[in-house]
Amino acid sequence: MDKLERLTNLLLVLLSAERPMTLDEIVHTVEGYPAGKDARRQAFERDKRILREQGIEVLLEPVPGSADAQGYRIDPDSYYLADLGLSDDEQEALNLALAAVRVDEEAGLDAAWKLGAAGPPSGPVVAQASLPSTPALPVFHEAIRKRTPVEFVHRGARRRLEPYGLLFRDGFWYVVGRDRERDALRSFRIDRISGVPESVPGQTFTVPADVDWRHTMPAEPWSMGEGPTTVATVLVDPVYARTAEVQSGSEAVSERRSDGSVVLRLPVVNLDLFRSWVIEMVGHAEILSPPELRADLAAWVAPLAGVG
Repeated sequence: MDKLERLTNLLLVLLSAERPMTLDEIVHTVEGYPAGKDARRQAFERDKRILREQGIEVLLEPVPGSADAQGYRIDPDSYYLADLGLSDDEQEALNLALAAVRVDEEAGLDAAWKLGAAGPPSGPVVAQASLPSTPALPVFHEAIRKRTPVEFVHRGARRRLEPYGLLFRDGFWYVVGRDRERDALRSFRIDRISGVPESVPGQTFTVPADVDWRHTMPAEPWSMGEGPTTVATVLVDPVYARTAEVQSGSEAVSERRSDGSVVLRLPVVNLDLFRSWVIEMVGHAEILSPPELRADLAAWVAPLAGVG
């Protein structure tokens, strides 16, 4: 039995447990644990750590009727989402969608159960997409569920955020919420967060009823901050054209060329973030104007390329 199957069975057993289960009860109920006492304890600790890393809280509680025994369980109320009230056809469509999207490693093993899926789809499905997972995601999931603020370092700056929700756009995860320092709705690309976010203890927040965070596009980092604005014209070739348009917004497109490339006009305030964005496209973008931004990028890249 592979690890994923054992984890799946462990999750189901702890979710359905009517009382906390001791380690001995768990290893005799869930197949796949080694026979030796120390080996099975180590295997269970690894499984428990994986579940907790994915935001699934494994509780350690006294076993009723026992003076000193401790047991494990997962609270269904904190795990499952509210009943979505899906019809049979809608549930089947949900199962098909979940089967067609694969999440990295063990991060997606419980997605169907959280959404109320009763089983796999009735027909064969080929995976069509893969969602990346990062150590920050479980922290944000838990903070969103409990409505607790989080602190993290994003592009070298310490931020404190009231997270309203998560968005997956163009291959990247974003967290959206109220930036407390700026008192404004902001989005942050999660893979650009340094380390693992930390919850702010003893504090909670509410999501304003009039805030539609689900339709918030990730903020263009080059336009954030204070100072003079320079309008940059950037040519992006077909390889990155769609990505660049999604990130900057269709209103930034000033020209669409026959080969699939686009010309963007972007208001630049933060030169460092603008330069980083162009460099991330690895030769698929060219600054057309103004000359000072072209010169700045050339001067910054020259030492890296060994140009004197």
